[in-house]
This record gives sequence, structure tokens and C-alpha cells, in this order.
Amino acid sequence: MNRKSFTDPFGRAVTYLRISLTDRCNLRCVYCMPKEGLQWQPPADQLTVDEIIQVVRVAAQGGVTRIRLTGGEPTIRQNIVGIVRHIAHLPGVKDVGMTTNGVLLKDLAQPLSDAGLKRINISIDTLDPVRFKKITRWGNLDEVWAGIEAAERVGMKPIKLNAVVVRGFNDRDVTDFAKLTMQYPWQVRFIEMMPFGEVAAFAKDGIVTEEQIRDRIEAEFAPLELQNEGKLDGEARIYKFAGALGTVGFISSVTQPFCASCNRARLTADGVLRLCLLRDKELDLLTPLRQGADEVDIKQIILDGIWHKPWGHGLSREVIPLNRVMSQIGG
Repeated sequence: MNRKSFTDPFGRAVTYLRISLTDRCNLRCVYCMPKEGLQWQPPADQLTVDEIIQVVRVAAQGGVTRIRLTGGEPTIRQNIVGIVRHIAHLPGVKDVGMTTNGVLLKDLAQPLSDAGLKRINISIDTLDPVRFKKITRWGNLDEVWAGIEAAERVGMKPIKLNAVVVRGFNDRDVTDFAKLTMQYPWQVRFIEMMPFGEVAAFAKDGIVTEEQIRDRIEAEFAPLELQNEGKLDGEARIYKFAGALGTVGFISSVTQPFCASCNRARLTADGVLRLCLLRDKELDLLTPLRQGADEVDIKQIILDGIWHKPWGHGLSREVIPLNRVMSQIGG
């Protein structure tokens, strides 16, 4: 079969590549990584900037138009502004976004925007400074809020705030989060916690479902109106309060999976292509890159790999990804 674009056997075209630039982070969120004992990947075992650019160039040839830079925390990667500039100017790349914890965004928003970063997702799991420190283990909420304001000031849009809702940690905050959309033209997104690796048991016990979150918001504040007839915005189902400037999104990978519309793959910092966030099957690209594979070879490896992209995850059958925690994948 002569395939030129990245399409799987179910007819899903992979047009969106999420790239983890590092497994390291300047926070230690409880749902993402253990407090101690996580072994960081040696820098020599991670993709260089040139290798990242080579993979993105090949991906664009296969039909990928959207790139999202993740981590760990992408802003701590050396020369992050240069990396964004390189990727944003590659032929075929139409959109470059980033998911960040926002800690360093106050100073980086302008140079990142100038380099070609168009959109930003900021992970912020509570608006309460004490709970924020508890969830992140040592984070400062004021630093993140300053980053959000900086991103808005330089014109990044849409600004999306990602909150992973964890029972007993921040589930009481969802209404205050949703109220932000009355004042700001942002999308506040509530994400069901997903079980991974060493924190899988904690994650399973802490899941708060979309229905539970929505019921709480509507009971405490106001009804939410479904938007776009329920059609997903990426992976989020969108709602809105009457008269609101922004929207409320729900990403419900556990209870309402959206596998049928999945158009993404993930490149980890150590150079493996992960075809499903919640499946352990991975495709090694680092080794062939360092053994001298050219772009034709790499494209064929990716084509063959995507042809084996699974239909979806197996959480309902207790099939839980165990070989990595979230910070090692990139979300």
C-alpha cells in the first residue's frame, strides 16, 4: 500500500503532533509524578533540537499541520524561544501551541509570541493559593496568574486554562473556575484525571466525572448551555453560561472517550512516538535517527507505526498504561 499521509486503518488522519521537550518540571503535581524517586532522563538520551526539527519536518510532509509543545514543563527547555521559531517557520506547519504551567510565562510570553507561538494552554488546578501549593507541592499561584495576564497582553488566543479535577484536592474549586468565563474570554477546561504508572491507584480513586463537575457548577451558580450541538472542540465538549465572554470545556477521556475523532500522536522527549496517550505501545524514532536514517526512512517508520494506531484506550477493561507517568509523555 502506497500511503503518503499519516492515516490509520480506521480512516483517522493524524494532523496534530504533541512534542514533549523534556520530562523535567519545576513543579511536582500530585496527579502527574511522585514527589521523590522519579529518575530524570539523561540529556544525552533525549532528542536534540536538530532531531526535533527533523521529525517535525517529516511529520509536516505526512500531513501534520498543528504542533503543541509540552513537557514536563516546556519552558525550562534550553533555548525554548529558538525551538518555537524553528518549528513555526517549517513548511506545512500552520499552528504552534504550548501547554505550560505558566510559572515562567510572565517573562517568556512576549518572546514566545514574537517567535511564532500562537496559542497557549495553562495548567492551573485551583484558584486558592494554599490548595495550589498542596497540589503542586511548592508552586506559587501568583506567578501563574502573572503568566496568564502576560499571555493575554501579548495577544495569544485562545487562552485555555486546564484544571485536572482531583477528588479531595480541588473539586470544590470548579464553580469559581467556571465563573471566570463571565469576566474573561477564556476557555476554562476541566479534565478528568487519568491513571498512569506509579500514580495510577491515586488517580483512579481521585476521578471526578464530567457529570459530577457540571452538576456542582449548575447547583452553585447557573445553568450551562451546550454549544455546537455537542461537537467537540479538539478534545473538549463546550458549554457556556448565558451572557458569558468565555466558555467552559470538559475533557472526559475516562467516562466519555473521544477516540473516534482522535487525530493526534505524541513524541516523547526521549524520541518515541506514542500513538495513544493511554496505551503503552510506542515507536522508537531516536535510535534510527542516530543510526543515520534520513527523512524518507523516518517518514516510512512513522507511516508504518500510525497504521497500527489503536482504536482507543482500555480503561473500561482495567487496561492501565504503566510504563510512564504523565510528565514523561507530555499529556
